[in-house]
Amino acid sequence: MSTTTTHPSALWDSAPLDLPAYLGRIGHDGPLTPTLDTLRALIRAHLDAIPFEGLDSVLGRPVPIDIESVQDKLVRRGRGGYCHEHNTLFASVLDRLGFQVTARSARMLVGGDEHEMGPVGHTILSVVLEGVDWHVDVGIGNFGPRGPIPLVDGAEVSTGPWEYRMDRSARDHWVLRLRRPEGWFNLIQFTEEPCYRADIAVHNYVASTDPGSPFTQQIVVHHDGEDVRRTLNGLTLTTYRPGGERTRREIAADEVPETLRTVFGLALPEEHGRALVEFARSSAASPWAASLTA
Repeated sequence: MSTTTTHPSALWDSAPLDLPAYLGRIGHDGPLTPTLDTLRALIRAHLDAIPFEGLDSVLGRPVPIDIESVQDKLVRRGRGGYCHEHNTLFASVLDRLGFQVTARSARMLVGGDEHEMGPVGHTILSVVLEGVDWHVDVGIGNFGPRGPIPLVDGAEVSTGPWEYRMDRSARDHWVLRLRRPEGWFNLIQFTEEPCYRADIAVHNYVASTDPGSPFTQQIVVHHDGEDVRRTLNGLTLTTYRPGGERTRREIAADEVPETLRTVFGLALPEEHGRALVEFARSSAASPWAASLTA
């Protein structure tokens, strides 16, 4: 496998990226040419290897999103992250490989009405290949598509057994939906306006520090697998399978460190595990995170 790359752009500051270490972390040893097949393979490998989690926020630890910090956490230390971390890292990888990648900001719907304008705060990516604008998001948790979705009104795409649809709303926004047994489930909405590293930094600060953020209110850890998807929201461990089947059980606060290790592949320092146990014992449920298990 060759790791020869194009010159990185200033936008993503991808020069410090340790590309071989990242590829080792996700287990990708296939082609690196900037094609749609490569993009699909990288998305799948990234999601298989790196979970979605916001544990540093409940631990009261900072969540820096410069590329050195993000790759140290998600690549070298084997941790996960949330959207601003995942998509910053992934954009830097794509940029380094010669993809045309920019960022956008989205509004989380999580089943809500697309006509209700909630806050902008979720980071997503746009990758343009041969004139087609592809929506890419490796940082949305267990709901996320495991492949790119074209910005084409009415486009329906299966990423493995999970089906998605991209629609234009009455407000001329893009709305991404996930098929569930009861019908299409609204995930996010966004426009084609780009956002920049400074915008992502502001959204990241709010997500990691605001008392109203779901990531400061309770433990949130997800894994977006091919055939099985799992979430730990607070002390509720949920397993999702294609077709709508789901199982749910409550775990004890003392089970948190072992659950993170065995279910999500997260081995935290012992002191962090103890702190999470104490947090889980004392924290109240977050309405936003609770909706993720609905």
